[in-house]
Amino acid sequence: MTDPSFGLSQRDRAREELQHGRFDVVVIGGGILGIATTWAAARSGLRVALVESGDFAGATSSASSKLVHGGLRYLAMGPSAVPMVHENHKERRALGDRLAPHLVRPLPFLVPVYKGGPHSRFVLGAGVTLYSALSGFGDGMGKVLSARRAAEWVPDLRADGLRGAAMYYDHQMNDSRVAITAARAAAEAGAVLLNHISVVGLRKTGAKVTGVDLKDSLGEFGVDARVVVNATGPWLDVLRRMEDPSADPSIRLSKGSHLVLRTSSEWKAALTIPVDDVRVSFAIPWEGHLLLGTTDEAYEGDPAKVACTEADVDQILSEAGVAVTGLDRSRIAYTFAGLRVLPGGPGDTSHAKRETVITAGSGGMISVAGGKWTTFRKIGATVLARVNTELGRTFDGPLDGVALPGSAQPDTVGDVLHTAWDALPDDVVRHLATHYGTTSHEVVALGLENPALLERVHPGGPDIWAQVEHARRTEWASEVDDVLRRRTTVMVRGLDSPEVRTRVSELLAS
Repeated sequence: MTDPSFGLSQRDRAREELQHGRFDVVVIGGGILGIATTWAAARSGLRVALVESGDFAGATSSASSKLVHGGLRYLAMGPSAVPMVHENHKERRALGDRLAPHLVRPLPFLVPVYKGGPHSRFVLGAGVTLYSALSGFGDGMGKVLSARRAAEWVPDLRADGLRGAAMYYDHQMNDSRVAITAARAAAEAGAVLLNHISVVGLRKTGAKVTGVDLKDSLGEFGVDARVVVNATGPWLDVLRRMEDPSADPSIRLSKGSHLVLRTSSEWKAALTIPVDDVRVSFAIPWEGHLLLGTTDEAYEGDPAKVACTEADVDQILSEAGVAVTGLDRSRIAYTFAGLRVLPGGPGDTSHAKRETVITAGSGGMISVAGGKWTTFRKIGATVLARVNTELGRTFDGPLDGVALPGSAQPDTVGDVLHTAWDALPDDVVRHLATHYGTTSHEVVALGLENPALLERVHPGGPDIWAQVEHARRTEWASEVDDVLRRRTTVMVRGLDSPEVRTRVSELLAS
């Protein structure tokens, strides 16, 4: 008998499977916290589903500064921050060394010291030394560079008043690709994940939440579950009020905006630019461009309408211009903004703790707020422990150490791709190796079906049409922005022309 799901896309198969049987856990929200929770729960043997009203990583999780970092600036908060920075370093190194070296890569950072700036060379030198020690000196010793040496690392570094720079190491990533790859890991562990489907109600047995009612363009149906997890980020309290209309607000939001600029300079390091005694701005070489940001201001509007404003652009260019020359609006290829979810409370958002808060409502729904990209695996395991408590279940199996799909050193992957597909340009090979790892072979193999899929989506970038087809078949992509913004880098490079968007739309509909 033919499998009725044969030939369906990953998303179509997930929708079909979601309508059968009862789940142990339903996770609402497809940001990295929801994905991490789903991955951990599936690996522990639970039958788990994840539903997301937009796209996976479609909001905050694809609007980060693209860093996997220990948090140098947290050291300014005093000794209480040391354990958190140490834990961040452990996760950073684990992701970059073993679990996802194709996606999470080391990058040196310079903190420039200017005359009249908020920090001295001595203070920053001591800070980067402590920072290096908390990482076990795995990346080398933090140090202070002369102004001349610093300029060799960052050619656009402003020289006026420069006294030198402190140097340390962190990692960077393409956050969208990490999220989609983690979603694939969850699916391979047995989870059912579905995007572009909205929760229109919570199912209850008595007072207890026991499932969700869902709606998408194809219709409505419900899913029963023993536990429901609310990981909806900025929409957390909207779901909490579905559970209990009288629920008090539990979070506040802070907007962070970023700019992506075209550049012809080759930076060997990123810049961490002190704005005041706590806040910093970043200038980071990323995807062949320069990423600038971020802002940090309270946000009380509709989370779905958050955007980078002209005022944000002015602020980011001004703050980055303290240390970077030649910045202007004509170089902007793309802008984006996201919302940090912070615990409710008084005070300036820039001084608020970036911590994860897990609570249970009157109907037993577990709500997860806050957290950091760097520690997403740990957060997933922590939420799973809370789920297990609700289920009366003990799970002692290991959750550490499992690599994300495609895990490999990108140089090794690139060598193999060059051998197998010698016609692929160098920049395309490098791009595939650093965004897919060993699964890049699945992408280029589509060229055996149709050689045209190995052509570039846009002549100005390294993405190829096989990535679009791969996104449709195996990465839940069903809308144009799913592909151009979060499965490829076409949009963030400013290359999503009307012609490109039309062709992607036609391919998705085929």
